[in-house]
Amino acid sequence: MFKKKNQPYYANRHSCFLLQYHLVLVTKYRKPVLTGPVKNYVYKLIEDICTERGYNILELNGEADHLHLLFEATPGMAPTEFVNVLKTKTARFARRDYPTEVGRFYWKPYFWSSSYFVATVSEQSLSLVQEYIKNQ
Repeated sequence: MFKKKNQPYYANRHSCFLLQYHLVLVTKYRKPVLTGPVKNYVYKLIEDICTERGYNILELNGEADHLHLLFEATPGMAPTEFVNVLKTKTARFARRDYPTEVGRFYWKPYFWSSSYFVATVSEQSLSLVQEYIKNQ
């Protein structure tokens, strides 16, 4: 994914696009798991997953029981599949590498709620959403 010169849009061989998404993931039962090293680890995993897929993170922040991710993606991205990958990898690795911290809240193999929020962001609302996520 690369930007065209002097234009805010991305381009590949067959298309020109600007797809920005606001994603919110909530921990199971709103437990405050995303603190300290677990939070840093989960955020790093999300950054790695986005980098692998060629997605550009604009903002990533949240609180102990949820996180907000504002990112740019390619036209081939399926939000449901992407959320599934994010939840599966972050939950599996966080439970494996931080069993004590995560185990304080979940004795069963839980981490994320089964629901999520995703919305597209327009050029007009981008700065508003970025500011909202920064102030979480």
